[in-house]
Amino acid sequence: MPSARFTLLTASLVCALIILDTNIVAVSLPSIARDLSGSFADIEWVVSAYLLAFAACLLPAGSLADRFGRQRMLLLGLAVFGAASLACGAAPSLLFLDLARAAKGIGAAMLLTAALAAIGHRFHEPQARMRAWAFWGACMGATITFAPLLGGVIASTLGWRWIFYINLPLVAVLALMVLRSVEESRDSDAARLDPMGSLTFAGSLGCLIWAMIDANQVGWTSVDTLGRLLISAFLFSLFIMVERSQPRPMIDLQLMRSARFIGALLGMFAYAACAQVMMTLLPLYLQNGLQMSALAAGAGMLPFAVAMLLMPRVGMRLAGRWSPAQVFALGLVLVGAGNLLCAWAVGQGGYLAFALASIVLGAGAGLLNGDTQKNIMACVPRERTGMASGLSTTTRFGAIVIAIGVLGGVLAARSGQLLRDAVAGVAPEQLGKVSGMATRVAAGDLQAALSLLEPGLREVVAPLAREAFAGGFEAVLVTAGVVALVFAVVVGVLLGRPIPEHGAAALQSARA
Repeated sequence: MPSARFTLLTASLVCALIILDTNIVAVSLPSIARDLSGSFADIEWVVSAYLLAFAACLLPAGSLADRFGRQRMLLLGLAVFGAASLACGAAPSLLFLDLARAAKGIGAAMLLTAALAAIGHRFHEPQARMRAWAFWGACMGATITFAPLLGGVIASTLGWRWIFYINLPLVAVLALMVLRSVEESRDSDAARLDPMGSLTFAGSLGCLIWAMIDANQVGWTSVDTLGRLLISAFLFSLFIMVERSQPRPMIDLQLMRSARFIGALLGMFAYAACAQVMMTLLPLYLQNGLQMSALAAGAGMLPFAVAMLLMPRVGMRLAGRWSPAQVFALGLVLVGAGNLLCAWAVGQGGYLAFALASIVLGAGAGLLNGDTQKNIMACVPRERTGMASGLSTTTRFGAIVIAIGVLGGVLAARSGQLLRDAVAGVAPEQLGKVSGMATRVAAGDLQAALSLLEPGLREVVAPLAREAFAGGFEAVLVTAGVVALVFAVVVGVLLGRPIPEHGAAALQSARA
């Protein structure tokens, strides 16, 4: 039998590969837009296609891993992830890239659920399991910290395609480690697959994101947007009906009767939508707003990432003195204040103020990163922790996808309006070209945006376009900040409810 430490190392590195790929791409988005002639909506899909497939497949992938074996699912997931990475690197067009990214999201869902199940199967004793999850968390934190910098180095030296090609040798090494370190295990009582539930949930989330990303081009009140929103609502209602009819559903809706569980899920949603999403959005500002290179933007994310890495230790100390509601509320207040401070820094211009403000944002994110999962687990009985874990992870990545759609819409609308006002003052006859310019500016392709104008106007409009992008991003940060502060109140109140008996022991164990 392979050693438990080797199993833990392998499973943790598999999860780190997923986190690396999720965060490393953000720095290369402007390069992708320039190389493949993409608009802002196009690069939103580069991120969203991956996260959408990932979030939609987490619950069914967990059932597959339990039924057919964790080692087998890890190997299959690595094969899918590797093949999709190769396709992403060789992508001749944005549509091809989006499809390959979606395939990679499916592979990532297979990997994450199987890796977490392998750790849970290998470590049984409470203390050993606690140390195992602490090591796993440290690997995730270190990966989050250095992923943007690594992405900047690769994009600046080898080009954005190597962001994806770099996965190929990593996948090969991990496959060998899985064969040597992860013993095959199954759950004979695993829930049966729920294809109708999976399809309706994925369809609902997909139509919602489609509506939000395209709304700034076709209009928020257009037939296309309203139709997609209605289809999304219909499919979600159908998903609820399907889950209610299942003897062992993917999501037990009985859990939604607990105010504390709802509060913990809302806290996870707010953390992901207002803080974790900034790992994707902040590099766009550093490159498009402050005109940093990909390498400099990766390094510029370090204050945020290091604060996020170090803050969980402070959270562990606070957990011994404060209630979960107080710790959670503090984390969301820091996230809200950090976003608002970053918005102020964007208005001031320059990197120093922005870096200091991002430390506050990163501190809030770090405080919440581990606390979110712990509070969700403390709200459910032991026999439902697997389902609750899958639901919380789906909530996390679903929130990031929704936030990219919403905040991307705010960025596109506000920067477009500011650019329109600026162009109206210097060249009103060019107003018809503002919409096409704005989407190119938001994507980081300023040269393509300026090419739509007559040569004599380009030098005049270039600084106005950069200012418009900065103003749009300022609106994004204000929106995220206000939302986080509102959620701080709501989550604090809901988590302040009495802890159910089945959650008290779990919470005490987590604190220990």
